[in-house]
Amino acid sequence: MGEFAELSQEVRDIWDRNAAFWDERMGEGNDWHRLLIAPAQERLLALQRDELVLDVACGNGQFARQMAHLGARVVASDVAPRMIEHARARTTEHADRIEYRVLDAMSHEQLLALGERRFDAAVCTMALMDMAAIEPLLAGLRRLLKVGGRFVFSVPHPCFNAVAPRMKKVVEIKERDGELVTEYAIKVASYIRPAVAKGVAMHGQPATQYYFERPLSLLFEACFRAGFVLDGLIEPVFELPPRPEKPGSWENYPEIPPVLVARMRLLPSSP
Repeated sequence: MGEFAELSQEVRDIWDRNAAFWDERMGEGNDWHRLLIAPAQERLLALQRDELVLDVACGNGQFARQMAHLGARVVASDVAPRMIEHARARTTEHADRIEYRVLDAMSHEQLLALGERRFDAAVCTMALMDMAAIEPLLAGLRRLLKVGGRFVFSVPHPCFNAVAPRMKKVVEIKERDGELVTEYAIKVASYIRPAVAKGVAMHGQPATQYYFERPLSLLFEACFRAGFVLDGLIEPVFELPPRPEKPGSWENYPEIPPVLVARMRLLPSSP
């Protein structure tokens, strides 16, 4: 079912080790966040001033700070204590609108301690694939969100952006109408079975991290079981010039979305 709870402690230790490197490299957001993820999440969240948002797995807090800039109040949490240290150190503006907490999103008790029916919205930015189990979080959000509240998350696109050997990028040079052309494609070797593999998000990071890869059917079914419905979906792509000198760059794949961003809404009948 895509739950690997036995790895949760190791996951926390890995992100604690990577915290300083991640903070230095991420800063206030890289191209993925500025061009793909943040615009899509902001659109689906549709934040209103002074709404209270729970930021799950906030990392160094860059999206929490963006939401505060937009007028929201934010409770930003992460399982890695050193990530929260860096998030607090970076927060020089709107500090009165952000509360940082070390919190394990796999702990039902820690989640409910935040306050039931307290939050207008929740967001999880490119982190569900880092979580050994997601059902505790979804069950917790069912009780933390106000009726009709929304949960927006982004993940590497389960269909097109996975760790090798499940997915590979393919570059082919073909002759077409007397000219040589380069075609970029994705080769998918496996998809439907949940899997766990190690990889890196940023080259040079101190520790390789776990990726918990779940197909769309499983990811959304877990949300549906928790009482959510899907009412928003964006598959952003890079709209930048191609980079033939870097064949693996996602700018060369303008027809293939590397990210999926979804909005789930809590049904009024959810207990």
